[in-house]
Amino acid sequence: MKWVRFRIKTVTEAEDMIISSLYDIGLEGAQIEDKVPLTALEKEQMFVDIPPESQEDDGIAYLSFFVEKKDDGSLEVLGEPADVQTVLEKVRQELETIRMFMDIGEGSVAVDETEDIDWINNWKQYFHQFYIDDILVIPSWERIKPEDTGKLVLHIDPGTAFGTGMHETTQLCIRQLRKHITGDTELLDVGTGSGILAILSLMFGAKHAVGTDLDICAVEAVAQNCQVNGIDPAQFELLIGNIITDKEIRDKVGYERYDIVVANILADVLVPLTPVIVNQLKPGGIYITSGIIDDKEQTVVDAVKAAGLKVLEITCQGEWVSVTAQKEK
Repeated sequence: MKWVRFRIKTVTEAEDMIISSLYDIGLEGAQIEDKVPLTALEKEQMFVDIPPESQEDDGIAYLSFFVEKKDDGSLEVLGEPADVQTVLEKVRQELETIRMFMDIGEGSVAVDETEDIDWINNWKQYFHQFYIDDILVIPSWERIKPEDTGKLVLHIDPGTAFGTGMHETTQLCIRQLRKHITGDTELLDVGTGSGILAILSLMFGAKHAVGTDLDICAVEAVAQNCQVNGIDPAQFELLIGNIITDKEIRDKVGYERYDIVVANILADVLVPLTPVIVNQLKPGGIYITSGIIDDKEQTVVDAVKAAGLKVLEITCQGEWVSVTAQKEK
């Protein structure tokens, strides 16, 4: 499959206006390249692994729009055939219109052609092996270094749906899990995603894990990650559904069954989850939460206490917070 890319050099302040205007003429799915640091709110809303910010913002932005090229060389825009030159002229006209009332910087448009855009493999230029304390996290395309022989190794590749362990919230959970897991631990991972927390818990010695998630993509992600990490499928059961609102899912998960419940989800989900999930915990069970931006720490702490749980520890990394609590014995 071939694609024509229209790449615009502009300024960050004009990104939204240009994207909106070009959407109207049939160009969708803008790829944005800039050096603007993400705000705390944006990080919370995205809640995905991102490459670390390493360059100072220079105000320059590049917007790329990809249009599929047919076998006959034509493009299809808004359901109608078009040629590259026609689309290019429309883009330039839109940019000049916007320039009349706001600064768009250089506003140049470069056109090139690419084959088979591989969104997943594009991650490879950013994602390399890294450590979470003494755990080596490594993608399939890299080799374990001789000095890392004997380390605990988590094999995982980045994908389109779930994270890799790079996010601070995941690392906060991992450290808490290590403190509380024993050989008899029954674990529930709410919002399991790629299954990282449950898989590592099993590698730490947990007896069995159950994961829940809303996204059907978790099925394949968990299966692949269990396979590459040597996890017996019988040790990790996955259920798709909303444990907060679906009683059938809660019944399948089971009540007062788990020594540890871990939930690496946003604070706005943890608040309604907590009074529900307390019923899945055994007496004396540990509840580990993360995904909490720092200004919502108290909101989650209040929800945990309101559910009758005792706060054991609050840990932080960057702008993120983890709250660990315990159910009465």
